Amino acid sequence: MKYKKALAALITLSITGMYMLPLPALAKSKKNEENKVIKSQVSQYQIDYINMPWWETFNDEYLNSYIDKAIRNNHDLKVATLRIEQYRQLEKMQLANELPTVSAGFAPTGLKMPGQTNTTGMWAFPLMVHYEADIFLKNRDKTRSAKKDWEKAKIEERSAFITVASAVGSTYFNIIKADKLIELQKDIIKDRKEIYELMSERNKVGLTSTADVVRANKAFVSAQADLLDLEKSRTTLLNSLAVLIGESPANSASLQRASYDDTYLVKVPESIPSEIIDQRPDFLAAEIAIEKAGIDKRAAKKEFLPRIDLIGLVSFGASALNSAFNWSNILGLLGASAMLDLFAGGRKVANLKLQKNLFNQALENYYKTNLTAIQEVNDSLVSLKQDDKKYKTNLNVYNLEEQDFGYSTHKYDEGLISYLDLLQRRENLLSMKKLVVANKLDCNIDYIGLYKATGAKIQ
Repeated sequence: MKYKKALAALITLSITGMYMLPLPALAKSKKNEENKVIKSQVSQYQIDYINMPWWETFNDEYLNSYIDKAIRNNHDLKVATLRIEQYRQLEKMQLANELPTVSAGFAPTGLKMPGQTNTTGMWAFPLMVHYEADIFLKNRDKTRSAKKDWEKAKIEERSAFITVASAVGSTYFNIIKADKLIELQKDIIKDRKEIYELMSERNKVGLTSTADVVRANKAFVSAQADLLDLEKSRTTLLNSLAVLIGESPANSASLQRASYDDTYLVKVPESIPSEIIDQRPDFLAAEIAIEKAGIDKRAAKKEFLPRIDLIGLVSFGASALNSAFNWSNILGLLGASAMLDLFAGGRKVANLKLQKNLFNQALENYYKTNLTAIQEVNDSLVSLKQDDKKYKTNLNVYNLEEQDFGYSTHKYDEGLISYLDLLQRRENLLSMKKLVVANKLDCNIDYIGLYKATGAKIQ
């Protein structure tokens, strides 16, 4: 009878071992389904990611509304937010390895002993508890490592919000630039057409060579081609903006924006504090990666230590179902084991070397991230300063060109120059205006680049 109970205990262990569930899983087996739904509302901390007061300095309600739509509807941002929950659940799964697991079930068993012809049946209701005693904190380290992944995912979410907001702002100002350039290009086409027609008339009476007429026609056709390129670029930009704010590109033509004349001219900062670099998302993520790699390396060393397991089993069982729960038919088992791998094919050694290698990679990436952050901030600031100087210089040239055109208009009124000469000088004025428009909005785009390089911490 003792052999039968011992054998029944082993059979019960083998059956119930396949159905172990951690205690948290038992306690939360009926978790609310709404935890699986990611709400479309934006949290305050996500709004803080993008430093909205900075965007408001542009005094552009259209831009502010597009930034708001993007942080609410952009699909890349939703993926970044979902990824946080993904790593949160992975951390909980690892945490479950630190807790006991409990399984219960129903295990009917048939038993035939050697040398006997009869078969004995048993109705068993086992309850089993298993716990790995984490006295070396190996599982605790693995949980800490999983938590670092979760923390890194939150920082990457912040980086995604800053990136999308920057893309919206840059695209928006490029659209405004394209609007103004298209308007000016149409004026240039109008003038070139008129120049071509005047030269054609002059050619008929022998005042202009055919070669000059051909060059005027070529300039007219070239201006039309430039207009097509600008319109194509604007359409592409509008489609990009629509996708960034979570709308269909089919409706991109209806996207509203401010006019060039209403755009805000940014103020160029003299310098950027070096402390801002420490707050960049990629810098913070690199720090966390080092911390995680250090924890993983420590956990790999602890894999060489023994594994200590505690097992408890209580089983109600008997040959008759109506007597299975009698106290006399209870089978109890309590055991402990300390197992040390004597040979694992070099797996643990290779894993330790791998974790050391990953730690060194994380360290080198941290150094590189630090240098890259300094470079990007400096490059962005230099680009902004140089484009600001270029804008102011070309604006002065444009003002001089405008004065010169005024003199030319006066000369034309007095009959000192022809209308053809006046048209050609007006085209020069329009071409200079295009350059000024591009320079001014390039400053805004550079300012957004500086905002992104500083991790949205610019004031």
